[in-house]
Amino acid sequence: MENTKISDKRIKEQYNLIKEYHEKYLKKYGVKMPKLYDRNGNFTMNALVLVYLSFGYPKTKIISKTELTNFIRKFYSDVNDVQQARHLGAQDGWWIVAGGRDNIVLKVKRGDYQLYTLEQPYPQFKKERRIIDVGDWEKLKEQYGYRCATCGSREGEPNFHWPGTKTILQKAHKDPNKPLVAGNIIPQCQKCNRADRNRWVYDEKGRVIKLADGSFVRNFDKDVRIKIYRILYEEFKGKNPKDIKNEK
Repeated sequence: MENTKISDKRIKEQYNLIKEYHEKYLKKYGVKMPKLYDRNGNFTMNALVLVYLSFGYPKTKIISKTELTNFIRKFYSDVNDVQQARHLGAQDGWWIVAGGRDNIVLKVKRGDYQLYTLEQPYPQFKKERRIIDVGDWEKLKEQYGYRCATCGSREGEPNFHWPGTKTILQKAHKDPNKPLVAGNIIPQCQKCNRADRNRWVYDEKGRVIKLADGSFVRNFDKDVRIKIYRILYEEFKGKNPKDIKNEK
């Protein structure tokens, strides 16, 4: 494909094909459809990258970053490094596998890309960059693309880590030390919610940011516990715990 001249007509036809899939499968998840033209009537870089990666769909090919860059240079001669494929995935929601990521669907080496599907959004894509605190459970699940915030398993489909189990999303605490109310809820599959219940504090992306239950430290290896002890001993200057219980 690299040495084949691609006509404007073919680019438009492929773009329209992508647009049909977007309308049918991806728009409801908030996946962003790039504009075909900019204000000057030129093809946008995002549209060109998406078109190039989608040729032959559903049997797409692995495309190297060099090949992709050479294609874009036919339209933008001064471009040095094409980052659009990565941005279209993580930021705009298109399921583009990039080499070097810990992906589970395709084996792609570092520096290469492959469009996986036009029928599902990128697993970690959120409809809004900032998750809004809402009390509507269905609306909250929609913002997370109906996926577990922690492992990415999709509701009603096989769990990523337990493929023999259908994913069921549950209301999980971001901070188990606070009530399960709007602003303190993330969707987790039944496996993640059960395994981590009351142990950790999560951010809105389902990542562990704090330890919620101090007693869980007892499960850590001894060398880790010693390191924690040294940190706390220095912080509290060796005070008796009874004397610092109510200190802020």
